[in-house]
Parts: sequence; structure tokens; C-alpha cells
Amino acid sequence: MTIRDRGKMKWQSASFIPLAFEMTSEMFKDQARTPKPLLDENQIEELDLRIAYATEYNHAVKLTVWGDGFNHDITGRVHYVDPITHELRIEVKPREFERVAFDSVVGVKVLN
Repeated sequence: MTIRDRGKMKWQSASFIPLAFEMTSEMFKDQARTPKPLLDENQIEELDLRIAYATEYNHAVKLTVWGDGFNHDITGRVHYVDPITHELRIEVKPREFERVAFDSVVGVKVLN
């Protein structure tokens, strides 16, 4: 009994698929990434003052956080500023907190 198989011919049409995935990922890899904005001392001081104001008067803040080439927003109340670990603890929902590093914050807006 012989096996009637087409061998390589059967799989040659699908051999381009890994190459197609690689080309697609290369094409879209760095499309939306942005470099981290450089902040001078005055801008950093202004961000610190806004965070201090929001903490003092219990206002909500909208933080723009840079991470791995992308900016995303976090909205909530500043619960605690940790000077030892250089992190902010933001209460996004009741009893649900997020930690944000000082270095990753690129924008602060105080919400009333």
C-alpha cells in the first residue's frame, strides 16, 4: 500500500503566512509610539503644585502618563504622595488604587 500524499506541494501555498505576519507587524510597530516629552524644572514644579493643590482640597485629577511609547490618562483623586518610592497613589474607584511613578507623569489637570 502506498501513501498518496502531495508532500511539500501541499504546504507551499501556506509558507508565506509567517512572512506576512512579520511584515505586518513591522509596518505597524512604531506607528503610534511617541518619545517621552522632556520637562524642564518649571514644568515639573507646576505639575507638583497642581498635585499638591488637588491633594489639599480633595479635587480629582486627570494625569497624563507616559509608558513604553504611549500616553494614557488616569482620572481619580490623589490619595497619597510617597516621597520614598517616588510614587503617587491615585484612587480611581472607591477603594481601588493605582500607583504611578513621578517620572512617568507628563501632564496634570485638576478637575472640579
